[in-house]
Amino acid sequence: MYNFSERSIKNLKGVHPDLVSFMKELISVSNLDFKITAGVRTAPQQNSLYQQGRTKKGVIVTRCDGYKYPSNHQEKIDGYGYAVDICALKYLQNGNIDWNFKWYKELYQIAKKHGLLEKYKVEWAGNWKDFQEGAHFQLINARNIPFKK
Repeated sequence: MYNFSERSIKNLKGVHPDLVSFMKELISVSNLDFKITAGVRTAPQQNSLYQQGRTKKGVIVTRCDGYKYPSNHQEKIDGYGYAVDICALKYLQNGNIDWNFKWYKELYQIAKKHGLLEKYKVEWAGNWKDFQEGAHFQLINARNIPFKK
């Protein structure tokens, strides 16, 4: 139904091909438009995000500092990032993005309905028990792949 913008396609550069295929198939079957906001990140980029809500203004959005605790967005030994963040393109009356968790749950449900999670072995961080991230999808085996040194 939808297609990715050039910017979303650029943000998928360096992401594991299975996760790229998952995202492309999800956008093609989804009745909810979304964009890719983050694919591969460097350690300094991850740390900057980690500082949000700690030493910088904003809310805490990650527990991974990029160094002691790397993120699956960071390059693994095979040269790929194993995670992406998305933004559902739903807007509030004032024109700002509506970050309501329900939009991300809807995208997860669409992926589940179409068998995409199993097909590509992807997990949704909205299902995590300790720290839910609605906008985050990653390959299930990401934790088992060593990071590039």
